[in-house]
Amino acid sequence: MNKKIHLQDIGNKDYKATWDYQEELFKKIVDIKIQNRIEETSLETPNYFLFVAHPHVYTLGKSGDISNLLLSEKQLITKGATFYKINRGGDITYHGPGQIVGYPILDLENFFTDIHKYLRFLEQAIILTLAEYNIIGTRSEGETGVWLGVETPFARKICALGVRASRWVTMHGFALNVNADLGYFDNIIPCGIKGKAVTSMHVELGVEKVDENEVKEKIAKHFSVLFQSSFI
Repeated sequence: MNKKIHLQDIGNKDYKATWDYQEELFKKIVDIKIQNRIEETSLETPNYFLFVAHPHVYTLGKSGDISNLLLSEKQLITKGATFYKINRGGDITYHGPGQIVGYPILDLENFFTDIHKYLRFLEQAIILTLAEYNIIGTRSEGETGVWLGVETPFARKICALGVRASRWVTMHGFALNVNADLGYFDNIIPCGIKGKAVTSMHVELGVEKVDENEVKEKIAKHFSVLFQSSFI
């Protein structure tokens, strides 16, 4: 089993271009697995982890409800945002500047074959990262992602999750609001969940800006420990 992960920070990149790149890496892993099965070989499959920030974009998961997007095509243009219906799980979410997006493209057969555990580990990496800033992140029963104040009237989501997995290979991932403009969430019903707010680390900490590179380092550290992996 190969527990090494190629870590790439690809900076600010268009959503569709990044999606295409994910698909390319995903296919590379799947093709090796198919070759191993057909030819009875044991070639090592690679793993990848992409950090990225996107220009303003709304994405709708394969089981999502388009009515959760509250903007017309014309209004999207006015807002300087784009929209894509994509092949991950989950409903609608927003990506934009000030948000750290992580896309692990892993062969889970290198780690463990349990999608539920995979999702919980993604959440835990974020929960542990937030704890380093004295932000108490938790899970909300029946809802993916990381939340604050779940047992209070002020429940709010700080990190969204949405993944795809096939042949135990993953893609898509998580989006943590670090310095995000929360006004863009007003244009959707985030994740299709009504009556709950969205927040960002800089809001919770009462600061103008949080060091995003530092947050990435902490996420990578906790991810590596949880998955008993090393980044290369």
